[in-house]
Amino acid sequence: MPTNAPVAPSVVSQNKNGSMAQYALVTANYWAFTVTDGALRMLVILHFAAQGLSPLNIALLFVFYELFGVFTNLLGGYLGARLGLNKIMNIGLLLQICALSALMLPNDMLSMVWVMAAQALSGVAKDLNKMSAKSAIKILISPEQHQQRLFRWVALLTGSKNALKGLGFFIGAILLNLTSFQTAVGIMAGALLLVGINSWLHLAKELGKSKAKPKFSQIFSVSAAINRLSIARLFLFAARDVWFVIALPVYLSSQLGWDHYQVGSFMALWIIAYGIIQTLAPYIRSKKAIGRENISTCRYTFFLALIPLTIAFALQSVVSIELTIIIGLFGFGAVFAINSSLHSYLIVHYATSDNVSLDIGFYYMSNAMGRLLGTLLSGYLFTQYGLVSCLLVSGALIFISAIITLRLPAKS
Repeated sequence: MPTNAPVAPSVVSQNKNGSMAQYALVTANYWAFTVTDGALRMLVILHFAAQGLSPLNIALLFVFYELFGVFTNLLGGYLGARLGLNKIMNIGLLLQICALSALMLPNDMLSMVWVMAAQALSGVAKDLNKMSAKSAIKILISPEQHQQRLFRWVALLTGSKNALKGLGFFIGAILLNLTSFQTAVGIMAGALLLVGINSWLHLAKELGKSKAKPKFSQIFSVSAAINRLSIARLFLFAARDVWFVIALPVYLSSQLGWDHYQVGSFMALWIIAYGIIQTLAPYIRSKKAIGRENISTCRYTFFLALIPLTIAFALQSVVSIELTIIIGLFGFGAVFAINSSLHSYLIVHYATSDNVSLDIGFYYMSNAMGRLLGTLLSGYLFTQYGLVSCLLVSGALIFISAIITLRLPAKS
């Protein structure tokens, strides 16, 4: 693996507008983008399921979305350090507008290849936006500030993002009920254009830009802590998406007869609750766990592995299927939210201030690989073997993630 040469500590962390104002602008950009991202996912799943596409084919629509995210995160951190996080964030907003606009064609022109290409563009946009927002936190909080405050800021950004992604699910389902697929994506493109103009005008021009230009070889992390956390993240998010991203909404629609509004509302409520718990994670954990987030992550991951296995067992019993899914999914979401929040804190904590976008970009590349694996497995396993098989594989993947977290250090 290439050697990661040090970069001079010259990342711009302050600007004339003040770090808090810039943090607020970064967060607002991230929020707006996230709403459209969640709404688009729900629109695509429900619209093309209604058009007769199989779960596996729907999963294939998202393959490029996840695959391009892998490369975007890997290269995005490098570009962020060289060009500045402001440019990377604004490019992400522009690409999402282009992706939404591409889906405004009539239904008979929306071939699988065209939709996959638009989703690829959206995947690039999403990961550029996310990497920029997460990196900006490390830059805008000075190293002298207490790590607990860093955890709270990371949790707030991550948790609020997921709550708004849930709102996006709900908005996507509502728009599909009220208007056409094409009109819905057009409305979102117009709203995001206004956000992009505001970001271009007010986001600090040098935010996150390093005067000492990093080498391309530095895109790969040589930190053992970051590598272990990245691999654990891969398996963790593959475990979530293997039953949540395709199998569950299609199951609710095709097997339980839920309409678009019900599916969208349920998924939205789950994501919103998930985001709220992520935001509260720094306050939920015991005070004794402060400074021992690596140990907490390991414990929560082992506990999480039991939940999808329990849901799978309950679905084979006489218990109500709907009740099992509702209770099981919210239980899974609560534990997963705390686990994910701990992960998000640890990567920002492990990342060096000089190479923050490189380290975080590498980490979220693994995150994207996990989502890609989970999406493909979700479509395939559900088509071939049903929802229970997705839950069993989910439990196995989480257990692997838990084993990896056993060796996470308290400090990088």
